[in-house]
Amino acid sequence: MPDGPDARPAATRLAEGNTSAGERVFRAMAVAAGSTVVVTIALIAVFLLVRAVPSLQANTANFFTSATFSTGGAGGLAFGIRDLLMVTVLSSLFALSLAVPISVSIAVFLTRYAPRRLARAFGVMVDLLAAVPSIVFGLWGIFVLAPMLVPVARFLRTHLGSVFLFAKGNVSLVGGGTIFTGGIVLAVMILPIITSVSREVFRQTPAAHIEAAQALGATRWEVVRMAVLPYGRSGVIAASMLGLGRALGETIAMLIILRAAPHPGHWSLFDGGYTFASKIASAANEFSAPLPTGAYIAAGFALFVLTFVVNAAARAVAGGKVNG
Repeated sequence: MPDGPDARPAATRLAEGNTSAGERVFRAMAVAAGSTVVVTIALIAVFLLVRAVPSLQANTANFFTSATFSTGGAGGLAFGIRDLLMVTVLSSLFALSLAVPISVSIAVFLTRYAPRRLARAFGVMVDLLAAVPSIVFGLWGIFVLAPMLVPVARFLRTHLGSVFLFAKGNVSLVGGGTIFTGGIVLAVMILPIITSVSREVFRQTPAAHIEAAQALGATRWEVVRMAVLPYGRSGVIAASMLGLGRALGETIAMLIILRAAPHPGHWSLFDGGYTFASKIASAANEFSAPLPTGAYIAAGFALFVLTFVVNAAARAVAGGKVNG
């Protein structure tokens, strides 16, 4: 045997040296890939902020509290995001409140109740729903769904009008161009995302947890309630935030469905108006001049920050649930 501090065979030392070099290369590649995402996000934020600052400086209205969004005419720039924020947040949260219970129920059905063959076919159908283009959802929503929802909207406004969410809005219910209609369409659009992620999370529930619940005499629903849902809680939160991100940024469908409002809204589901994304898309022909363009970029920056804050909060909540 060779003497010295390292008495291992030369082949072993050479293999370990090659492994260490490979690990260093892989680590460098992984760090570079991760850094690319961070740098890209930072560059997007910087670009939006730089292009928005001149328009914000020329703005004659309060950017956060004004319901006006005027980028032309003799009055100059006077724009605010109050109504854009209201319509975006209200439609997205309404969609999320509808989609999450349905999506989780579908995921539980596919993983714990449905026969394997039916679950596979039904799961494919749900996944294919995500492939439907936004413009198709928008056309379906305004021409098919909206007329069907008018009686429902009138019933809710008549019997629950004292609640601010169902109070009289700033547009007519006829035609269905309201947040109520848009939120339901958004719920259908984000349903496959939340369902797919939740389904995969529920499938990862450890068999030992399920068997322990069954050994205690738990019924199938009690197994779901005591083992499957607690284990997949953080995954469902993450899936919900993915769906919320999709809803916050949806453009074409909301542009087709929502009707322009003649006066500011008041947090009613029967209001009309624009979301951040649909407002920017509706004014693409104004992007030839720097200051009007900067006004819409400022609105885009507000949406960027809103989405970032929502996802960061979701990560914190999901992490807290896991650690707890």
